Amino acid sequence: MKIVFTGGGTGGHIFPIVAICREIRKIYPDNQIKLFYLGPKEKYAAASLTKEGVKIKRICAGKMRRYFSLWNFLDFLKIPVGISQSFFWLFFHAPDIVFSKGGYGSLPVVLAARILGIPIFLHESDSVPGAASKITARWAVEVFVSFLNKELFPNEKIVYLGNPIREEVLAGKKEEAKEFFGLKGIKPIILVLGGSQGAQKINETILEILPELLTDFEIIHQTGEKNFKSVQIEAEAILENEDLKKFYHPVGFLEEKQYAAALATADLVISRAGAGAIFEIAGAGKPAILVPLDGSAQNHQIKNAYAFKEMGAGEVIEQKNLTSHFLLEKLKHLFSRPDILATMSKNSKLFAKPRAAYIIASYLVEYLKVMVK
Repeated sequence: MKIVFTGGGTGGHIFPIVAICREIRKIYPDNQIKLFYLGPKEKYAAASLTKEGVKIKRICAGKMRRYFSLWNFLDFLKIPVGISQSFFWLFFHAPDIVFSKGGYGSLPVVLAARILGIPIFLHESDSVPGAASKITARWAVEVFVSFLNKELFPNEKIVYLGNPIREEVLAGKKEEAKEFFGLKGIKPIILVLGGSQGAQKINETILEILPELLTDFEIIHQTGEKNFKSVQIEAEAILENEDLKKFYHPVGFLEEKQYAAALATADLVISRAGAGAIFEIAGAGKPAILVPLDGSAQNHQIKNAYAFKEMGAGEVIEQKNLTSHFLLEKLKHLFSRPDILATMSKNSKLFAKPRAAYIIASYLVEYLKVMVK
């Protein structure tokens, strides 16, 4: 039995696949089901999926931007190449299922699977599907969704489950966070997340008020690897007071155990509003201030963020309204009202769907059993 996963672009596509693969391995620990990943060259895919015993095949994939760029023409030419690569790989390996997480990297694989008559399953993380997911949904056996919006996909195909998250991310311990980051633990702890690629605007805003923040809070700041050095240098220049420096803990990228520990110890999270981040924050039962990415495809991050806010689990500051002092006052207000934070935390937990990965894995396994009979 063989399952091919596809998707691509960011860690937001890859980490849910990791979660599903782990659940499949729990059901079939003897590797009866062979797992593969077809997609574009992507940093997180190689590092994360290989650890799970998933074999990786690179293909070409073209990213269609929503603005004029010469890269659109060049990327468009990659699509037929990717379809051809996917077709021949799928033909010779004959998988039983293709599971797509959406994203531009999935489209060549999905189109080739459609031509070959291989059953396709789709999971759409965001409240507004991207172009690849809309195309895939036409041919999918089932469409698993994180946010319930029946107008976007055929009703008979929708299975509302939430976003698959790694169980291990919710198993962190506060004691581990103290060891990982050297936390002092005498002030409320804020975890700042910018997604797998970092968030420059959030970084800049935090740096503008860093001394004021550290007067009242201890901060774990995931800057994004490409931004880490510049943030570190600027923070060093800003923080003349040695007593404040010990409360600031910047890191380029949080490995899984570090991330789990940081989530466990945080009193509040400031984050972008990708579905992966939101459902992990919710799984940990943390209140959050969400800063959706301005200009995300069809403003899906804004809609994700407001779905979380409507649950009473957090606050939303749109990027156009994000200023350093507005953020500082918002934090001071929230921490002056522990009753509000407690309610947010409770509602955040209610928003979570921690069994999504297990349910999807079980569904795929049962489908395979029926197919091979």
